[in-house]
Amino acid sequence: MEDDPRHYDHVAINENDIHNVVLSYLVHNCFNETMESFIACTGMKQPVDYLEGMEKRKRIFNFTLEGNALKAIELTNQLAHDLLEKNEDLHFDLLSIHFGELVRSRKCTEALEFAQTKLTPFGKVQKYVGQLEDFMTLLAYEEPDKSPRFHLLGLEFRQKVAESLNRAILEHMKLPSYTAMERLIQQTTVVRQCLSQELGKDALPSFSLKDFLES
Repeated sequence: MEDDPRHYDHVAINENDIHNVVLSYLVHNCFNETMESFIACTGMKQPVDYLEGMEKRKRIFNFTLEGNALKAIELTNQLAHDLLEKNEDLHFDLLSIHFGELVRSRKCTEALEFAQTKLTPFGKVQKYVGQLEDFMTLLAYEEPDKSPRFHLLGLEFRQKVAESLNRAILEHMKLPSYTAMERLIQQTTVVRQCLSQELGKDALPSFSLKDFLES
């Protein structure tokens, strides 16, 4: 029988590995100033490959989050010119965000014209029909923010699209689309699940990032 993994709890971890995990998180999320301070404090070298397009990625992320999807599309086409042509799901989501902002501003005529020219072509693809219908129903409400489909106008939806777009851009640039921290958490979760199955009542509790950070 193999040793209990808990025997390795006190094995020393290389400090450079920790620094690289933190750095990958900062670069992935475009925390420029924090990254520069972190590099200065730790004496690490600047990861040139990772910095390529970082400022533009940050602007794209923020524009998407703010609902300025057309500007996000423009910058994305500059940074990764064929990305949205190949990734129709992301393109549709970005156009939907712009449509939602027009509806929220009660620019109904403009919203209808935009839907006819930019969104209608997606209606030929079955997987987009349901979401198209959901967005179009927003026009029927005086206060779309209070409609049953209000989540389509919310920050959570824009956040999801912004994160997906950021990952897609990184992948397009041949860079990791997930941070080292995310991969470690995924691996830790899988290991804990395997241990739970093998050890039964003596198993380790399920991994919780919240509990880990508070410990």
